[in-house]
Amino acid sequence: MSGPVQWFSRTIEALIALLLAVMVVLVFGNVVMRYAFNSGITVSEELSRWLFVWMTFLGAIVALKDNGHLGTDMLVSRFGRTGKRVCLALAQAAMLYVTYLLYAGSLAQVRINWDVEAPVSTLSMAWFYSAGLVFAVCSALILVWQLWRTLSGAVGDDELVLVQESEDLAQVQELHMDQTPPLGQGPHSMPFRK
Repeated sequence: MSGPVQWFSRTIEALIALLLAVMVVLVFGNVVMRYAFNSGITVSEELSRWLFVWMTFLGAIVALKDNGHLGTDMLVSRFGRTGKRVCLALAQAAMLYVTYLLYAGSLAQVRINWDVEAPVSTLSMAWFYSAGLVFAVCSALILVWQLWRTLSGAVGDDELVLVQESEDLAQVQELHMDQTPPLGQGPHSMPFRK
């Protein structure tokens, strides 16, 4: 299962990079056209917004697969293996429920907006709301797989906590540790004399 999941994740990451490149070209091209030629790309703003929404939802799929959530494990880290497994299973079940809610809401919006045209591009607004559907379906598959692994006991001890530490906090702590001189070696320290 890991091979297809990795391939799918890399495909999504490549798609995100492509969407970002198209977004940059649209926005930068529109700025150049406005200032240099007193015209513009009419659909630039609308399509850029749509691409940003799609990038966000696709990025959320990759973050879910990599357990890239930010959070705190202050309570869960104090439990033993069984307590951590119970908490993990409950968290995954809650995320599955929220994913179902997102799926139902996105599906309703796609149905409602199927015949509604976007103001500039005249594309169906259903394409905009289908980003939520794609996210919900992909994340449900990931969550079901992760829940199965949790319930079957296949998860390792390092996988029992879903949250990640903030990279910013880790960088600040590392910087602080690098700048703190050892005791007695600071700029205002006095040599010890007997």
